[in-house]
Amino acid sequence: MSGTVPLVRYRSLEAFPGLAHGISTRQGGVSQGPYASLNLGWTVGDEAAHVEANYRRLAGALGVCREDLTTTWQVHGSRILRAGESDRGRMIDKADGIITDVPDVPLIQRYADCTPLLVYDPRHHAAGLAHAGWRGTVAGVATSLVRAMREAFGSDPADLLAVVGPAIGPCCYEVGPEVVGAVRRSLPPAWPLLSVPRSNGETVGDLDSAVHGRLHFDLWEANRRQLAVAGVGRVEVAQVCTRCQRDVYFSHRGDGGLTGRFAAVVMLRH
Repeated sequence: MSGTVPLVRYRSLEAFPGLAHGISTRQGGVSQGPYASLNLGWTVGDEAAHVEANYRRLAGALGVCREDLTTTWQVHGSRILRAGESDRGRMIDKADGIITDVPDVPLIQRYADCTPLLVYDPRHHAAGLAHAGWRGTVAGVATSLVRAMREAFGSDPADLLAVVGPAIGPCCYEVGPEVVGAVRRSLPPAWPLLSVPRSNGETVGDLDSAVHGRLHFDLWEANRRQLAVAGVGRVEVAQVCTRCQRDVYFSHRGDGGLTGRFAAVVMLRH
């Protein structure tokens, strides 16, 4: 059963046998219709029995215990929680990031165009996950994740390895004035985070001449930049657009708002 669930792994993290990690796709599950097939979202309208079966398949593919999966109630913010031994298997609280230095506590977060952030500290053997939509990105969830690792475990950001996973790309993420204003206030300089799409799909940076036109926001670069500014030693960017590859990943934009959720998981091994 576990062999039917494809998982995406990243070279920078695979080098460390003490860390298990993976990002699921929309394939290998039992859900039907718009949730087909490995939907891991409980609140999107899918049948609960199907979602539970999908979690068991994912856990099997990862080689972890389903009952140990540890998560948060995601709210599009920048709060980061620390998971200890007593938190194993729980939905801890409202937050968009979770970290641990306890082996065999698999951390999981869910996505459908928002950005998965995976972080590992090989020196202190600690790891973390975050969920970065546009609200979390402008609130600095990537920065908060690095700060939480430093404060909780004494992590030197230069030792950290991070992955910016599949998310809606700058090719497809058209945003309006609310997002544009938030990006300009919170993430200066706005270029190259905001761009004006050409009719052929290419982008240019003449933002002032297109104030009333369409702008695209680069979630990948915004989060990569925050991690780099925070001092993270190595950042691997997947550069995979979930809307462009909606046959592989659930995409809220690409699927018209009715879709499932894929997941990112990290777990420390002894």
